[in-house]
Amino acid sequence: MTVLIHDLLFASAQRSPGSEALVYGPLRLDYAALAALVRRGAAGLLGAGLGRGEAVAVYLEKNVENVAAMFGAAAAGGVFVPVNPLLKPEQVAYIVGDCEAAVLVTSAERLPLLKPALARCPGLRLVVLSGAGAAQPAAPLDGVPGVASIGWETLLAGVDNGDNLENAPAAHRRIDADIAAILYTSGSTGKPKGVVLSHRNMVAGAHSVTSYLENTPQDRILAVLPLSFDYGLSQLTTAFHAGATVVLLNHLLARDVLNAVAAERITGLAAVPPLWMQLAPLPWPRDCSLRYLTNSGGAMPRAVLDALRAALPAARPFLMYGLTEAFRSTFLAPEQLDLRPTSMGKAIPNAEVMVLRPDGSVCEAGEPGELVHRGALVSLGYWRDPAKTAERFRPVPTRDGLPLAELAVWSGDTVTRDEEGYLYFVSRNDEMIKTSGYRVSPTEVEEVAYARLPVTEVAALGVTHPTLGQAIVLVALLRDGADASPAQLLALCKPHLPAYMLPQKIVTVGAGLPRNQNGKIDRKLLAGLHAQAFTGAAA
Repeated sequence: MTVLIHDLLFASAQRSPGSEALVYGPLRLDYAALAALVRRGAAGLLGAGLGRGEAVAVYLEKNVENVAAMFGAAAAGGVFVPVNPLLKPEQVAYIVGDCEAAVLVTSAERLPLLKPALARCPGLRLVVLSGAGAAQPAAPLDGVPGVASIGWETLLAGVDNGDNLENAPAAHRRIDADIAAILYTSGSTGKPKGVVLSHRNMVAGAHSVTSYLENTPQDRILAVLPLSFDYGLSQLTTAFHAGATVVLLNHLLARDVLNAVAAERITGLAAVPPLWMQLAPLPWPRDCSLRYLTNSGGAMPRAVLDALRAALPAARPFLMYGLTEAFRSTFLAPEQLDLRPTSMGKAIPNAEVMVLRPDGSVCEAGEPGELVHRGALVSLGYWRDPAKTAERFRPVPTRDGLPLAELAVWSGDTVTRDEEGYLYFVSRNDEMIKTSGYRVSPTEVEEVAYARLPVTEVAALGVTHPTLGQAIVLVALLRDGADASPAQLLALCKPHLPAYMLPQKIVTVGAGLPRNQNGKIDRKLLAGLHAQAFTGAAA
């Protein structure tokens, strides 16, 4: 029985060792080869001293080493922490320090920029380098006391010179309730928050998604989203569960995606609304191999969906809603698209999604309430943050005489359900900005602005945008005597924020920002004032 996340891969390797598992450029690995690489990665990490439940942070673009490091960490009995490759050194260091990572796997090219920040990661002992110099021997990491570095190939070679791992260190014992991964997402405090996922969470999610997408070993899934994003990571776990093939793509242009679909005969493609907006108008061939499309990370605009259905009539669109705290909550089956075009659908298999009032009672049909998710996919909470965990993970009303309260995820999103149980999104209750499929904390952007710009007050706002879902507008009051244009302010932000966090517009004001009765900056008023900032922008 498959209960641990790496067992998804190992079980498929046992069933079909010669089937293609992973494609990265010209490199193609079958399941036997990928499983062997993951086992060697696990043995290498154990040989380097990885302890039970210790974290391995992975800061790489999508490549074979990334996959092998994550699943190898799990197979060793550790915890993997995928880090978005778009993040800047300060943000990477925060995550590595916060999760107390003992090992960081990154590239030789990224290391020079990272090194100054790694000194702020007291738990870090080892940096493993892929790419140029990947076979370098173990040595102290120059400029970072107490940290050693080693090449990826050297780490693997330290186990043995082949796939015989009889003398490799034994993996730490783990069960499905143990932590498998920590996925970092923007938090309301301005610092990323780590969502803690168990093996059970991830295996249940893979099984659920595979069942409603009807994945088979014949599927070929294109991985275009970051593996640090639960939706992106799901492309791996879903494929490994089904014994399908994953093709890794680090694309620059939307046309790269179309070309990869054609070249690799892709059958499954997952994307977020901004990417679908770029993909919809492309010249898709009528005999395209795509069997299904999936969307999450925001609502798919109807015009974009219609264009995709016209261009790809054989591809079945699945519209989905999820939150990292519970992976995936709902999906709308393709046959319901025309009947309920604005619906989020119903709960995915093995999950229950409820619409509740603040007191926990169930809302009537058509009555707005909070979306609450219960079941095996509910994560273990936020890493090292019991207060935030208690806010979001709360009991559901006791049922069936259970003596212990069951914790569920209270999403913070307001929805309604109709008489047939289909759900409809109403609004997000918090201040998070949803842009390009990412959740961005306004405070995280504002902290960079305060640290890097000549300002006394700033507010980051999410404003409706025709292609991004929401765009970030930064409203700023300059310091007395400061003279900087919006373009100059943006240039000062660029080295310290990934592209998706950069403001699309910076507005400078001549007086203090408006405040509410509690003395806080009135974000709602500001959002209203700038609501039309992108009216007429090109879709």
